[in-house]
Amino acid sequence: MEEIRELGQARPGSIHCLTIIGQIEGHQILPDDVKATKYEHILPTIAAIEESPEVTALLILLNTAGGDVEAGLAIAEMIAGMRKPTASLVLGGGHSIGVPLAVSADRSFIAASASMTIHPVRISGVVIGAAQTYDYLARMQERITAFVTAHSRIPEGRFLRLMSDTTQLANDVGSILSGQEAVKEGLIDGIGTLSDALRYLHGRACELPRQAQE
Repeated sequence: MEEIRELGQARPGSIHCLTIIGQIEGHQILPDDVKATKYEHILPTIAAIEESPEVTALLILLNTAGGDVEAGLAIAEMIAGMRKPTASLVLGGGHSIGVPLAVSADRSFIAASASMTIHPVRISGVVIGAAQTYDYLARMQERITAFVTAHSRIPEGRFLRLMSDTTQLANDVGSILSGQEAVKEGLIDGIGTLSDALRYLHGRACELPRQAQE
């Protein structure tokens, strides 16, 4: 039976657990009081998991609070490009860039008490007020929308409408979906717990040897 193990301690048949918590740090370092995930640490870990002969599958635990959009999208692209079975589990919340991270896995789960926050790309701090700035934001939003709709069942038009809703968030634009709503919209595959995610990975891991023989 597969076991959850860290890299370096893995034995044949292990499932690696990767946690992505708090804000996603890019090249700009966040304050010490912000619990953050550094993408430059996550990317080589994903590559090592993919190449490890001992690791059978990857479980991603998510509780995100936004962060660097390009860094988060880079992590999502890495996960989506893996050959090994992957499953994501949203716990607490998936905010902004947490949406593409959640749907990047082969199978996405969300806890019944968790939520997903969808809103447009924005920049905080000093911004150069030029037309190119807004063009850049629009292109970034297009990249995120294309990724999310390609890796989930939510239609592009519906995703854009949820992202542009002005009635749900105070002083902001976007939508907050409960776990059930995220599944109903086709954003997440199903309501689930840790055992559901592991059961899926165990099943996929057992299928791989049979597929190799065929």
